[in-house]
Amino acid sequence: MDKKNYLRERIRHIGMDTKDITGLVDSFSSMAFQSRNLSNAARIYEKMLRDKDCTIILCLAGSIFSAGLKGLVYEMVKNNMVDAIVSTGALMVDQDFFEAQGFSHYLGTPLVDDEDLRKRHIDRIYDTYIDEDELRVCDDTIGAIADNIDPRPYSSREFIIEMGKYLSKNGKKTDSVVLEAYRRGVPIFVPAFSDSSAGFGLIKHQWANPANHVSIDSAKDFLELTKVKLASKETGLLMIGGGVPKNFAQDIVVATDVLGKPAPMHKYAVQITVADERDGALSSSTLKEAHSWGKVDTSNTQMVYSEATIAMPILVSYAYQKGAWKGREPKNYNAVLEKQMQV
Repeated sequence: MDKKNYLRERIRHIGMDTKDITGLVDSFSSMAFQSRNLSNAARIYEKMLRDKDCTIILCLAGSIFSAGLKGLVYEMVKNNMVDAIVSTGALMVDQDFFEAQGFSHYLGTPLVDDEDLRKRHIDRIYDTYIDEDELRVCDDTIGAIADNIDPRPYSSREFIIEMGKYLSKNGKKTDSVVLEAYRRGVPIFVPAFSDSSAGFGLIKHQWANPANHVSIDSAKDFLELTKVKLASKETGLLMIGGGVPKNFAQDIVVATDVLGKPAPMHKYAVQITVADERDGALSSSTLKEAHSWGKVDTSNTQMVYSEATIAMPILVSYAYQKGAWKGREPKNYNAVLEKQMQV
């Protein structure tokens, strides 16, 4: 096949389910295994939304945007269902920012000749495809953003704001998490920012500007998210996958103690994962275990062992249809953090 035949059918992003699924999820509570866990998790997320004192931190890992969940997270930001995001770089750069520039992910299959894909500049993400030539445009755009801002260390949050500014003027699609978060003051933290398409753009920028360039300060990320914790009466975690975003968001409780300003453990926590201890117990480390570290209160926690593209739309649609998000006040932590920096 030629390249056009491979990149033929686009991924379609799911949003909030418009049909009433609350009865279905409520019925799960009388079942067993992961259906009951998912029902409890959905109710805990609804509790977070109803708790006026709670800051909701969404943690994202895995290639879930290329798989079709970008629209769901976009609607969560748009409808004030999340106050801060901690993510992998691939999701925010290679997938969201990439699509906001007018590009797409495509339906594919793992039953394919990967050498043929390589020759045609097609990258495979399990059963989806992405155009490598378009991805290089994304890399170059990140480098161009860095070229046109003040050369200094930035937190990933600060640099992603610059990405949002770029999209507000030059974006081709409006259903972007980066763009909507910029518009609504929702901070996005990417602790391993260079582990993505952004890394290629930034090394190109630094190669051309060895003495005076933009860099990403991961310690500043940690401090800024810790400041979000300190500015919150209560916090809740909704974790999709695990890895760095999960650990980073949990660690801010310990960080407040290290700074001599101890804050309460995360009041709520939900994790959707398929990992178990065979992964070395990072993505699979349980919320009960996190309590021993002083990170998570165990009274409102739930592990859900399910693949994200199945469980997350059900959980979020349930909370959306219950309507608790309608009464929430926007936190606008970007403005809070910028104000603190000016003091």
